[in-house]
Amino acid sequence: MSFRIDPRLPLTGEVRRILADEIGKAIGHLETAREKPEQGLHKCRKRLKSVRALLRLVRSGDEPFCQTENECYKQVSALLAGPREATALIETVDRLADAFAEQSVGGLDSVRERLVLRQHELHAGPDLDAAINAAVAACREGLERIDRLALPDQPEQAADILADGARTTLRRAKKALDKAQSRGEADDFHDLRKAAKTHSMHLSLLGRLWPTPIKARRKAVDRLGEQLGELHDVFVMRALLDAEGEPLGPADETKLLRKLLKRSEKSLTKACLADAAELFGDSPKRSAKRLARKARDDIAAPQEEAKAA
Repeated sequence: MSFRIDPRLPLTGEVRRILADEIGKAIGHLETAREKPEQGLHKCRKRLKSVRALLRLVRSGDEPFCQTENECYKQVSALLAGPREATALIETVDRLADAFAEQSVGGLDSVRERLVLRQHELHAGPDLDAAINAAVAACREGLERIDRLALPDQPEQAADILADGARTTLRRAKKALDKAQSRGEADDFHDLRKAAKTHSMHLSLLGRLWPTPIKARRKAVDRLGEQLGELHDVFVMRALLDAEGEPLGPADETKLLRKLLKRSEKSLTKACLADAAELFGDSPKRSAKRLARKARDDIAAPQEEAKAA
């Protein structure tokens, strides 16, 4: 089923439909994760992000429901974060080895082996099975609560709800961008990444309503999201290196890893700030007004046609 709001249909029914579809797929990916953790956990967390993005989009229409459900799926995602992060760290080492091939030939093998061992320990232990069981139960309970959602279906109110949700995310992105430009802390870029991911999903949900050339914007936002994801993994790897405990590898390898992480961070930071400024430099209020205006027209059109018939 389509991850897109159909303006010809009542908003409540459309949001309920998409929630049920995404949560159902998340449960399917959780079942896959029992045998294929790397694949299933990643796909499940993507579905949960989609669910939370939709809840943010329509939050002003039913705030108690959306706030409660968003917190529920935030906790479900947190249950699965550790095992997924273990895989992301291996992918980070592989990216560094590819990006700086001349400097890293064979130089990160021991680090990678230890990260793979760490991943296997997380995936093979009883904790993962318990986390999957808890996540499945929470998602199934969430499916049963979907019918409690009640949104205004009148064209103008529905349009304002969608515009308000989109504007809130654009404001989050603009605020995170300003902080990343001025401070450049890992948390600032993480907030920017979350806002960019949510905005990307809003573009998908509002594909029939967004007033700008949406394909080019969606492509640019997705590219930014990927870059910010790689930067986040660099920050996580650096924090792991700085943490006390068993080292990730011999001193010469960890020294090389720090050097490559620093170079990657510098390059990614520059690219992310430039791309984010292009995407989120416009006024969120102005963008939302254009969206609300177009949404009112598109949502009202089918109803006007029905009256005329």
